[in-house]
Amino acid sequence: MTNEQTLTIFRKFKDKNPPYYNDVIALFPEIYQMNGNIMSYMHVGQHSMADYGVILDKTKPAKPEEYSDLKTELESIGYDLKVRQKWIRQQR
Repeated sequence: MTNEQTLTIFRKFKDKNPPYYNDVIALFPEIYQMNGNIMSYMHVGQHSMADYGVILDKTKPAKPEEYSDLKTELESIGYDLKVRQKWIRQQR
């Protein structure tokens, strides 16, 4: 990891969305992947691509006590997180 902060949005899957139920996902909207997707991270599966809009539909904002374990895990592997509640997509 670099010394640069990584914009991070923590979201919690809604109860009605198996298989993730109440799992928390970290979204990195400024780390672009293929086909307009962004980078994400979860305890199980770790780094993956995610469609920001789809994830927003299936999740709700996570509270600090809900994402603290995932935040600690990300910091332990070198991330310097800049946590935000939302992200406004910029035109590229």
